Order: sequence, then structure tokens, then C-alpha cells
Amino acid sequence: MRNWIITLATGIAGAALAGGGAFAQQETAADASFDEAFPQMVSEPMVQGDLAPPGPMVQPWSAQNLAALIAVIEGIGAEGLDPKDYSLPELRALGTAGQSEDRDALASKVFVWLVEDLRDGRAPMEARVQWFVVDPDRDRFRTSDLLTQALETGDVAGTLAKLNPTHPDYARLLDELAATPASQASKRKLIRANMDRWRWLARDLGTQYLITNVPEYQLRLTVGDRIISTYRTVVGKPGRTATPQLAEMVEGVVFNPTWTVPQSIVMGEGLGARVLGNPAWARANGYVGTRGSNGYITVVQQPGPGNSLGRMKLEMPNPHAIFFHDTPSRNLFGNANRALSHGCIRTERALELAITMAILGQGATRDEAVAIATSGEYTKVPIKKEMPAYITYFTMATDIEGNMRSFDDIYGRDAPVLASLDKPRVQNRSATTDDEVIVIENDPRAGV
Repeated sequence: MRNWIITLATGIAGAALAGGGAFAQQETAADASFDEAFPQMVSEPMVQGDLAPPGPMVQPWSAQNLAALIAVIEGIGAEGLDPKDYSLPELRALGTAGQSEDRDALASKVFVWLVEDLRDGRAPMEARVQWFVVDPDRDRFRTSDLLTQALETGDVAGTLAKLNPTHPDYARLLDELAATPASQASKRKLIRANMDRWRWLARDLGTQYLITNVPEYQLRLTVGDRIISTYRTVVGKPGRTATPQLAEMVEGVVFNPTWTVPQSIVMGEGLGARVLGNPAWARANGYVGTRGSNGYITVVQQPGPGNSLGRMKLEMPNPHAIFFHDTPSRNLFGNANRALSHGCIRTERALELAITMAILGQGATRDEAVAIATSGEYTKVPIKKEMPAYITYFTMATDIEGNMRSFDDIYGRDAPVLASLDKPRVQNRSATTDDEVIVIENDPRAGV
């Protein structure tokens, strides 16, 4: 079997698979670097919303706190938001009028708006096409708690700043916005739209996760805040098989998977009849067909080099039936336009990724993972250590070379977000999308 190398970026040496499909047994420099690359890491406990009842949503504002709020609004353009959304003239007028119920009510309301926009994103749900991420930040950073904290500490700006996404790309976009002159209005709006997309996700993605940017056709594996590997991807075609935006949990790695063929192919394309009518062809292609007593035909493609899912898939249960998997048609990764699939994400060097995930997830040792991968038998290795997978859609972001650049809007998802920036801020916004959940009938065959 050909050697497989677990590629570790950022200067970390690889741990190599030796001939015969097993890691070298003797203690070598590669073993030492393997320990460096995959240290024992302890997940930080998830921050949960306090179960105490929320504080009042209208609280008294001192002149000092009001001045701090006004200063935040005056500088909010640096965060890609618009000061006109936050009643700045009215707040200034009330600030000169002295303490009043009107001042407390308006200042509290505007603070709430800032929290919502900085924590959850300004774009309303109807502008977020096929976006199904459940953002935990509303529970982790409750609005009323933040209001109380800001007014009790007098640190209005600091309280709001804690809501900014921690991913380095948000800071890169912020710097890019600052460096882009007002004359480049279209570029500035695109930067702002993509800054907002980071707010749609959890503020902190965790210390160990997968993240793929669909328009970039790239997948990154991040461990300990370092990108250790990148993989080219093939994503969904535009239209009903476009890949949705998700945040799911990888629960297991399936080595040598089977593929249960959808009925749209079994019946609609006549595959079932061909499998039953031509056993020699079926065996050569790994298909096993069964006709039930009611005449219903099921077809399952068995593990093997020709399996349409390739050598592995990552299980991440979700209502869209989206997952990452291998492909025997690896030539597709050489295409510039890789929006070719039926929604699921085909991944370059997938067996390397699968072995790495099994080890990182502590579901298998190196030797166990290699033995399973090379056995040719269907095997599911559970992921014991939490491993989120984020499927995102950024049309301006840092590429795998570390450069800020724009990407083709392959699904046309920019337009509604950009349009929302020109409209008045939407109040009383829904926290959940009403977009249609499109269940993918995955057809992983090349060229379909």
C-alpha cells in the first residue's frame, strides 16, 4: 500500500506511515514530533448562560456612562456597523438635558441594539440564505447581564468589545476595513458583510475544530489555535444541491464506508434493475442489490477502491444529510471550479484526515487507526473528544497562503447581505431561520 503522510502545517514534522500500512514501531524523531503535534489537550468547560433571572432591560444611565455609550457609537464604523442605526442625535440631545426616564429608556434600548448587532450580527435572518447555524452566544452572553455589567463597572466600551469574534480572520477584516478608503465603497461593503458573517457563528469556535469556507474550496483542521492541515474540497453545485452553512459535531470516522444508493438512482436511473440483471457488472463495481417481497429494490455499494464515498466519511448527524467524505475521482481536486457535488463535501487526502481525526478524537491509537484504515472492512471509530465542524461561506477571508482575498460568490449569497447594509436596522429580529431544509440525496459519483 502506498505510504500515507499526516501533513502537519506550520512547521510541525509529520508522523509517517511505514510500508505495509503501519506506523514505524521504533522510537524516532518522527515519534517525538508526533507528540508535539498532538499534545494532550484539555477542553475548556463550555460557558453556559447563568440560570439567575435576567436583570431589567431598562436601567439608569449616569452622565459618564451615557458619554461612554455615545463614544462607542461614534466609533462603531470601525467594526463595520453604521452609527446612524443607533439614535446618536437623540442620545446627544438627552445627554444635555440631564437625568430622565426618557434618557434611561433610549440609552438602554440602544445598548441592547449594539449587543444584538455585535453578538448576533446585523443582517436579519432573511438575508442569510441557507444559514442553519445555532449561535450559542445569546445564552452565553445574555443581553440584560451585559447591560448590568456595563453600568455597574462603567466600562461600556469594554463590555461590548468582549462580544467581538475571537477568530483571527475577524481582526484581519477589521484591519482591512481600516485600510480601505471611503472611495472604495463596494470593497468596504463586502468587508463589512463578511465581518458580519463571523458574528453569525459562535464568538469562540473552540481549540480543536474543522472549518471549511465553501467558496474557497478549502478545509482547515485547527488544533490549539493552529492550522495544522489544509485540504482542497469539492462542494455542492449551485441550486438545490448547494452546500448549506452549518455548525455540527463530528461523532465518528467511518473507514471503508458503504454507500446506500438513493432511490432516485436505484429506480430513477435504473441502477437497481442493472445490478440485479447483470451480477458480473454489479460485483465488479461493488454493488449488492436486494429485491424485497414487495418488489422494492435496495442497492448498497460495498467498501473498496471503487466505492463512491472513497475510503472514509465523517459522521456528523444533521437534518440536511451533509457530511465530509473521500472520493475515488481525485482528479476533481485539480479543477479551479469545484462546485460539483450534490451537497456533501468531498475532501482531498481524505484518508490522512480520517486517521488524524481518529487519533485527535482519541478513538484510536496510531497503529489502530492504520490497521482499521487498511483492513478494507467497514469500521466506525467514535470521536470521544468534542470536534465541531463549521461549514461557512465567506467571500472575503484569509486564504491558505495567509493572504486576505476575495472569492467568487458561487451561490449568490452576498446580494441579500449587502442589500441589508443599505436598509434600516431590523428590530425584533428572529433568532432562527425559516429557510427550507433541503435534505441532500447524496450522489457522490464523479461528474454528477
